[in-house]
Amino acid sequence: MFLKERQDAIADLIALEGRVTVGELAQLFGVSDDCIRKDLKTLVEQGRARKVYGGAIRPESLADRMIMNRVDIHEPQKRALAQKAYELVEENSTIYLDCSSTNHYLAELLATGPKPVHVASNMIDVLQVLAGRDHLQVTGIGGTVSGELNGFTGPQTLAMLEPLRFDAAFMGALGVDPKTGDVTTFDADDGMVKRAVLARCQAAYLLIDSSKVGAWGTFSYATLDSFAGIVMEPEAKETARGQVLAELQAPLLW
Repeated sequence: MFLKERQDAIADLIALEGRVTVGELAQLFGVSDDCIRKDLKTLVEQGRARKVYGGAIRPESLADRMIMNRVDIHEPQKRALAQKAYELVEENSTIYLDCSSTNHYLAELLATGPKPVHVASNMIDVLQVLAGRDHLQVTGIGGTVSGELNGFTGPQTLAMLEPLRFDAAFMGALGVDPKTGDVTTFDADDGMVKRAVLARCQAAYLLIDSSKVGAWGTFSYATLDSFAGIVMEPEAKETARGQVLAELQAPLLW
């Protein structure tokens, strides 16, 4: 395999898996660790990868991180996740929706469905969708506005969460580490809010499509066993990524 072909193949792996290591790539391509390090350096310089200790991860632009820019990505899968999540919502319960593109679709179902529910959220779009619905009680969790998250974070957000308790919380993630089960986000402030919510709910559900398995965020806010259920699209059951989570004994809900 020529140099450029190998580098293109490595770039494709990074795009697919989200994260690669020098050792794994050296074994896969039958070359030295130093050779792989040079390949990764080239890909980083080309903007096709981002360097991390021991390897590289998928590059990430600000636009990719903007939640409302991601709403339409994998829309059918996200709508399926939202439908499953809606089925988990009990009437007259108090639930939390965090800053997540999938929660946009769950909010639409809550707004148009018949279930009387008390909904709290720090996501601006969710609050806008739910506002003015007679069958819903809506609590906005304020704080410092984050344009990337389309929501609120920071000390004020954490302070508002302090006295609250939830029957269920529906959470999103930027990625899930298929080796450790770490659930990650790109923003530490977002991660701290998510941790606070997890500590205050009876049952938390992680809403992720299979593309999140192997994707990589910089802040780990939980592990898979922190959740009562991992809601994924039914098609993921037959995929390698879905099987990886099953091997981690994650409580999967298809």
